[in-house]
Amino acid sequence: MNKPILNSPAAETRRVLRERILRANAAGFEALALDVFRYQVVHNPVYRRYVGYLSIRPEQVTDLHRVPFMPISFFRHHAVRTQAEVHPLETPLVFASSGTTGSETSRHHVPDEALYDAVSQRIFEETYGPLVNFHILALLPSYLERNNSSLVYMVRRFIEKAASPVSGFFLNNTDDLTATLRRLAEAPDGRKILLIGVTFGLLDWAESGTDFAFLRNLPNLIVMETGGMKGRRRELLREEVHAILTGRLGAPQIHSEYGMTELLSQAYSSGEGIFRPSATLRVLLRDVNDPFHLLRPESTTRLTGGINVVDLANLDSCSFIETQDLGQFIPDQPDAFRVIGRFDNSDIRGCNLMIE
Repeated sequence: MNKPILNSPAAETRRVLRERILRANAAGFEALALDVFRYQVVHNPVYRRYVGYLSIRPEQVTDLHRVPFMPISFFRHHAVRTQAEVHPLETPLVFASSGTTGSETSRHHVPDEALYDAVSQRIFEETYGPLVNFHILALLPSYLERNNSSLVYMVRRFIEKAASPVSGFFLNNTDDLTATLRRLAEAPDGRKILLIGVTFGLLDWAESGTDFAFLRNLPNLIVMETGGMKGRRRELLREEVHAILTGRLGAPQIHSEYGMTELLSQAYSSGEGIFRPSATLRVLLRDVNDPFHLLRPESTTRLTGGINVVDLANLDSCSFIETQDLGQFIPDQPDAFRVIGRFDNSDIRGCNLMIE
């Protein structure tokens, strides 16, 4: 197999963009995002064709509200990646979504694992503090049953960085999870505890009949839900999930992680389902009836629309994603947002160009 050509002009452009992404900040976000757009529209064949079908001339894209956002379904039907001559690795890591029986899964090619590691660690630590100050307990049954989950990959890296002897994954062994938390309550060592769990797993554990009074001795416990029900339970609103978990576990707030197979950046909520953007991620909202019309945030109005994500860490795939989620801007909180559900029949919504 031929080696990638890493001294080409395209590779040099990528190298410069990568360094800028690692140093990304709010002040320079839009300028960097537009440079990433110009790079991807040239070097990502799928995205280039999509932009061409829309008859958009890249030189006319002068702000984020003019950037074409690619439907997330393209990750199911195409290999969304930049051309091989700019890839740092011959054999990229490939993440896959869980999907449902008989459905086609999304696949995200990640040739630069180190970029994903650095970005995800930075986002977490800027939100919660150094990983070395944490015990990390992961209740992720549906994810652990697969070997290509981006969430499991990220949490595994976090566990390695935390270097805690009690950190680990729990499949369906919630008794072991409870016992681990009891030991930490009896002998606290000053570390924070992150309990990150898929939503249905946390609900099953919380409703298991266990007496969770001992959790009051763990003031440093952060309970974080992610990933939804995965077909295991009836879908609930996030507010309903949080009410059940706070009532059963006694936690004052339930935290949340917003991420997906197709995104390499994350957003976190420290309570009330309000997510904050990170250094490499921004959310825009599109009109629910016109996917090409973006809504402008207003200071006094709670706007609802489809969530579009700008993810700078998606340098080697596509950074401009039209998701199937519905969201709201938060009045008087710039860039903050809520995720309130998903489009009905989302597989057939939006622009389906190139699906065939």
